[in-house]
Amino acid sequence: MLTAEQQETLTRVGPGTPMGGLLRRYWMPVAASVEVPPGTARAVRLLGEDLVLFRSPGGSLGLLDERCRHRGTSLRAGCVDEAGIRCPYHGWKYAPSGACLEIPGETDAQLLARAATRAQGVSELGGLVFAYLGPEPAPLLPRWDLLVWPGVLRDIGRALIPCNWLQIMENSVDPIHLEWLHGHHLSEVRRRRGLPAPTHYPRRHAEIGFDRFPYGIIKRRVLEGGSREDDDWQIGHPLVFPNMVRVGAHRQHRLQIRVPVDDTHTIHFWYCCWVPPGDGRVPQDEVPVYDVPFRDERGDFILDFVDGGDIMAWVSQGPVADRTRETLVETDRGIALFRRLLLEQLATVAAGRDPLGVVRDPAENERIDLPQERNKYGRGPAFLREAIEMSHVRHSPIRDRIIEVLSAGSVDNINVHGPSAHPAA
Repeated sequence: MLTAEQQETLTRVGPGTPMGGLLRRYWMPVAASVEVPPGTARAVRLLGEDLVLFRSPGGSLGLLDERCRHRGTSLRAGCVDEAGIRCPYHGWKYAPSGACLEIPGETDAQLLARAATRAQGVSELGGLVFAYLGPEPAPLLPRWDLLVWPGVLRDIGRALIPCNWLQIMENSVDPIHLEWLHGHHLSEVRRRRGLPAPTHYPRRHAEIGFDRFPYGIIKRRVLEGGSREDDDWQIGHPLVFPNMVRVGAHRQHRLQIRVPVDDTHTIHFWYCCWVPPGDGRVPQDEVPVYDVPFRDERGDFILDFVDGGDIMAWVSQGPVADRTRETLVETDRGIALFRRLLLEQLATVAAGRDPLGVVRDPAENERIDLPQERNKYGRGPAFLREAIEMSHVRHSPIRDRIIEVLSAGSVDNINVHGPSAHPAA
């Protein structure tokens, strides 16, 4: 249980808040690259701040405060050229640096200087556009292995979830929910609808474990009938501090990135890599993005897939879960560890140091390989079939292509060492 003060500290993310200050030390995805074609602009909201993201006809990105410094009109409908973006209301023009380039009818250099707006860090990698809202000098945008693997098929699922980011992240260090929410509950939901039940999730957890590593927390499990020799324990998978978890197995790997929009809304990205067998490569011109529905036409939660159950559990805790009223038990020790880590890193930032996992060394950042079990739940490649049928992937616009890639060859020629064998991009 948290105190009211700790609850407030860990959940509020806006400008000037302690947690907002910590989260601003990290690059956060705000859009898919395909959503920002050359010569266009779009509004984005991150950590309680309204911004405009735009791309010049030549491909360069800019990220500014959304409101024009003149009368506060949104720049989202602005006209974009190679120099910057022009407000649609009176034509004030801003460079990606935030400098005011032109005020029609005015030539006063001091006025132009006063009219400058705030620019934020922006970069893109692996089909995602990332923003950095923190102090300078900005750290490096981490080159996580999934973002730079060559030759894999990628897609990006997305959902705007109406709850605080923390209750989504705490799910990532709560292994027991897997056997209940995704096992027993999902089985019952699907049975009532005449659908096949999951075969991998209902197994009982005999042991769970958590270890810190340089980028966050490694989650481990031993399932009933298994042992500590299984990949689930020997390797496990990581919570990448502060707002990401990596999951998957064999030829399907994904980053789940939880981006705080504000105190009561979070954009959830499912960044997926589908790996061809052996040393095969999949040509792909652009990485598609798609929305994952989680409510039906009546407004009820859609519960017949894994991610829908997760979203129901997060959202039904309320816009901001009240942790002063909870009753934690021994199996919640991963949640307790994550909260301690957050409080520890808040103190680190307050002391003027970089928090956990911030990357500044170019050599370290050539490619950052994250640990990930291959033989997930001790069940081998067959797990991949349920990864499509009972997950967000069923909504992917390239679902048929994914199935084609995963069906290529036989189980025998699957590279069980995973795509870490692919050279760095």
